[in-house]
Amino acid sequence: MLKHLFRLMWNKKRGHVLLIVEILAAFLVLFGVTSLITYNLGNYRQPLGYDYRDAWTISFDARGMSDTAASDLMRQLKARTQAYSEVQAVSLFSNNTPLSQSHSNTDIFYGKIRQHTDRFHTDRDFARTLNVPVREGRWFDPSDEGEGVKPVVINQPLREALFGTGQAVGKLVTFSDPFDKNVNDNEKFRVVGVIGNFKSRGEYQRNDPGVFEYVRESKPHWLRTLIVKVAPGTDASFEAKLMKDYAAMTKDWNVDVSYLEKQRKTTQNITLVPVLIFLIVSGFLLINVALGLFGVLNLSIAKRRSEIGVRRAMGATAGVITAQFVGEIWVLATFGVLIGLIFAAQFPILRVFDLEPGVYLWAIGVSALVIFIIVTLCAIYPSRQAARVQPSVALHEE
Repeated sequence: MLKHLFRLMWNKKRGHVLLIVEILAAFLVLFGVTSLITYNLGNYRQPLGYDYRDAWTISFDARGMSDTAASDLMRQLKARTQAYSEVQAVSLFSNNTPLSQSHSNTDIFYGKIRQHTDRFHTDRDFARTLNVPVREGRWFDPSDEGEGVKPVVINQPLREALFGTGQAVGKLVTFSDPFDKNVNDNEKFRVVGVIGNFKSRGEYQRNDPGVFEYVRESKPHWLRTLIVKVAPGTDASFEAKLMKDYAAMTKDWNVDVSYLEKQRKTTQNITLVPVLIFLIVSGFLLINVALGLFGVLNLSIAKRRSEIGVRRAMGATAGVITAQFVGEIWVLATFGVLIGLIFAAQFPILRVFDLEPGVYLWAIGVSALVIFIIVTLCAIYPSRQAARVQPSVALHEE
């Protein structure tokens, strides 16, 4: 039966080529959408690694000051901000703050291992400000203000990339190739702690490797951003009071306030809008495929009423007739999906979107299943109509 159906549909391939192309296009679009959805859902299931609620980022555009003077003023701004009763914690941070559109990347080395990583600069109050738990070792503390090897804290993905399951705390890493003869001890950093996740780009983004470099507050630095944790329920009146104090202290500096909760929504929209657009396009394609299948089946039934009548007269049941037409549509869908698999199989091989192979395999399976469900649903009504043809009526019309 199956062999007969394949031979029958292969002989009619020219008449069904447009429908096969439609199924192919629908499968490829579904594959792309399902890959994005699977990837984003997989990322969403992993925790952010920090608490964005009731957290503000305040950026200062320093003007007319040396680095030393600007650093001193930033320390005064941090102390003044911390003095408010509405403020729970304050931290200095580089401009690539969590949930912002600013990013900083570099390569980090441990022996012969080289890993690309996000790089952040901060102080010893950051973990407390955003409630970042430390899994191994410790966060930065006052002992790091002394001279010697600079401390860094890494997240779990970077720990696994550099050290695997081995010891991480106490190891020396560098941002320059350690085999470069020009690298000296001053360019080495000691790992003092390991945190878990740190998804600086939001829930839907990958948990990339990240390293936090300690910036000694007692020395000149270039950090011009404060991350402020305020008490729940703090309103705009406090922000106005804060801005008034900042204006008096900074003179002609520009001050910009952002809210991590709003930035989180912005990063979510950046991810979800393209997925929604692909879903709409995929929906239109699936509707076109469904209408095409419905039309092909109705036309096939109209042309093959005498064939159906003869089969019914020879004892074929309604279930057999229905199974035949559903089987024919399945064969058409199989042709389209098989061609689509050839294209889809290139994505993990060529690492087109740089996703895990499991994401592509899952997307292929789900897309194929959706295609077969749709063609089956489209075939049920016309197939039942064909099964109701009475032999006498069909043969009389012939």
